[in-house]
Amino acid sequence: MRLQYRLVNVFTRHGEPLSGNPLCVFEDGNGLDAAQMQALARQFNLSETTFVLPCAQADARVRIFTPTYEMPFAGHPTLGTAHVVRSLVNCGDRVTLELPIGPIPLVAQGDQWELRANAGTTRAPRASHAEIAAALGLDQSDLAGAALWVDSGSEQLIVPLADEATVRRVRISIDALRHVTQDGPRAQVYVFSGSGGDTLCSRFFFSQGESVVEDPATGSATANLGGWFLANGVRLPTTRFISQGEMAGRPSRLRLRIDARRDVFVAGEVIELGRGYVEWSPP
Repeated sequence: MRLQYRLVNVFTRHGEPLSGNPLCVFEDGNGLDAAQMQALARQFNLSETTFVLPCAQADARVRIFTPTYEMPFAGHPTLGTAHVVRSLVNCGDRVTLELPIGPIPLVAQGDQWELRANAGTTRAPRASHAEIAAALGLDQSDLAGAALWVDSGSEQLIVPLADEATVRRVRISIDALRHVTQDGPRAQVYVFSGSGGDTLCSRFFFSQGESVVEDPATGSATANLGGWFLANGVRLPTTRFISQGEMAGRPSRLRLRIDARRDVFVAGEVIELGRGYVEWSPP
């Protein structure tokens, strides 16, 4: 069995092909079971690998795997897979992908893709401000508001910080991060701050084994940031441009838009980098 795949970068910055967050998209996952998909994702060892499957209700059904587990939703895999599906099924600039959280509609203008996120739910973390600050290597005074768990498909802890310099100073303690996120699905945190006008800077950290990994660009957390803004009474409509990934060596640019109806949209540029195939002989 020959499995065709494409390598794309998502949330690239100003057309730079090696910016943004990398993704592997298998063009046809039909016939593969979950264990085989997981093994292939581990082989490529990117933050996510996706598999395109047939679907009667949408342009394609998609499954998303990290090297260690399957995800119900993630932003950059959804945008990157839509970019590939458009060329596979010739469906034009409007694509709907069926994910475990339900259908996600996307719209493209050239290589700029935008998804409409599911409505987010919010809840307060059990950890105190002081405990959260300590897990980030900061003082409590460095926090700029209430941290919230937000879930628009993948629940994450969203923490506002005082300024861009504070975002850059974050240093994660893995044990402390596990402690402050023990009431959530896994050890992960998204920090952000305004950096002037309608621009923000952000960083996202998650645990992988005994280590902390910094993600170059996190679309799901951007959607959850929209939920955080709504919970904090942001004036609508609003658009924010987000820089992420610089300190991870992969500068990225994301756009968050919330319309007057409180719908949240996440957008970014997708660049296809290459194609290949895997010769697969299942046991």
